Amino acid sequence: MRRGFLLVLIVLLATSCTDGRSDRDTAPDVPATTQTADAADDRAERREEREGMVASQIQDRGVDDPAVLAAMRAVQRHRFVPDGFADQAYRDHPLPIGYGQTISQPYIVALMSSMLGVSAGDRVLEVGTGSGYQAAVLAEMDLVVFTIEIVPELADRASHVLSDLGYGTVTTREGDGYLGWEEEGPFRAIIVTAAPDHVPQPLVRQLAPDGRMVIPIGPVGAVQTLWMFSTDESGALLAQNLGSVRFVPLTRRE
Repeated sequence: MRRGFLLVLIVLLATSCTDGRSDRDTAPDVPATTQTADAADDRAERREEREGMVASQIQDRGVDDPAVLAAMRAVQRHRFVPDGFADQAYRDHPLPIGYGQTISQPYIVALMSSMLGVSAGDRVLEVGTGSGYQAAVLAEMDLVVFTIEIVPELADRASHVLSDLGYGTVTTREGDGYLGWEEEGPFRAIIVTAAPDHVPQPLVRQLAPDGRMVIPIGPVGAVQTLWMFSTDESGALLAQNLGSVRFVPLTRRE
């Protein structure tokens, strides 16, 4: 009897939901993610979607880090996008998450994660929490993650989603990511998911010896370059060009 009551309740809730699809011009009205999902949230078909995503979008394009691949298979990406876009969560393109921001395409998340050169237990700083998806991938790689988001609404939403999904090794903070998180540094790796037009020196100073920073750099509205910076034993900064990308700009507090 109790089971039948729950099924009826789920049907009633489902029929009362509206389509949350929204474009970037109306982004602040994008509904909060994840909370209308039913009890079968991680059904077999979702797992199959993730397997297909990893095989066709990531492995076939050369990303072979076992920790990254396992994390991409594990994280429920559909829980990090607005409800109206959940059916597109595992496709090979970014999606709007509100407030002029996006969740990066899966391949870019995997590529950037694989270039960090990290091991389990390392401390990682993420600049630009956004949806929280990248932070979840890093947490699944057994990293200790500190993530900063400048948009208060996104910071709050991501914090709740990460907590609901059990990512207890992720610490979130609302603030200006350009400045980093000095009191928690140095970091073995820093990943920046929005594009400044130059390398932020506060982040360079918070990079541990032999650490790495993966960051897109370039002008707003144009194709940018994804860079991997590393430090040698003398502290000199070495650069590697990872190719062309397009990210939202890194915004600052006045």
